[in-house]
Amino acid sequence: MNKETYIELISVSKHYKKLRAVAELSMKVYKGDIYGFLGPNGAGKSTSIRMMLSLISPTSGEIKLFGKDLAHNRYQTLSRIGALIEKPDFYNYLSARKNLQILGKISKVENLSLRIDETLDLVGLLDRGNSKVKSYSQGMRQRLGIAQSLLHNPDLIILDEPANGLDPQGQKEMRQLIRDINREKGITVLISSHILNEIEQIANRMVIIDKGKSVVEGDVQELLNEGEMKVSFFVSNPSKVLQTIQSSTFAKHYVDSVEDKITLTLTHEQVPEITRFLVEKNIEVFAIKPLRSLEEYFLTITKA
Repeated sequence: MNKETYIELISVSKHYKKLRAVAELSMKVYKGDIYGFLGPNGAGKSTSIRMMLSLISPTSGEIKLFGKDLAHNRYQTLSRIGALIEKPDFYNYLSARKNLQILGKISKVENLSLRIDETLDLVGLLDRGNSKVKSYSQGMRQRLGIAQSLLHNPDLIILDEPANGLDPQGQKEMRQLIRDINREKGITVLISSHILNEIEQIANRMVIIDKGKSVVEGDVQELLNEGEMKVSFFVSNPSKVLQTIQSSTFAKHYVDSVEDKITLTLTHEQVPEITRFLVEKNIEVFAIKPLRSLEEYFLTITKA
């Protein structure tokens, strides 16, 4: 069954005189995705997002939003999108509610008062809606920025570094908020971020770009399962396991052994193979833990 495409970039490039910020970038975001948009600093992420939002024009290539060409359907497509780009800006001496009222009137949001209450409640700021924004913490400002992007009830939101400047608790709250927006409200989310652990925990699909080009795109877990990864086996008798491993064809995969854990470098397909091997040798395997992280994968891909 074909998925509906919400964002599609087809060989999109952006040049500034001699600088090539984006080079023939292609990617697809499907309806329902939490889509991670990853890349090192200077990779072209912000430039790409600005092109998706029609803030700047591509030098070449085509951008489609909701299946329609952006260049010829700008108002129709952008009206279905909310965005939080870099640090959200507000009138600090006005309340959160007043800030949203100003935006809502400009955007001609229907039933504005009710919609403001719903949005503030969704981002966890309903009880602070009448407080001046100058009294808000960084995390609260970020959540108000997301409320701003959701006010007109979009089908898609684009978030540029939404966890930027947040402490671990703030990052956790932001992660849960994005999940709630996606799962409970059915809103598709594109997140540009350098916090790889965040993307690994919430995104179902992603693209990694480097030097303006797409390096790899696909399902997060499938990409992490490609190639070799470190896998730890928690066993009953580590010394016996070590001897068994070192006298087998798996010896070349051995990494180390610590307490009740032995670690090997394996492909995804080799994990059940060595598990069967250990069980046949009467070794009890209590747990198997793959150690490959998105950070490892990211560094491998961008170095390549």
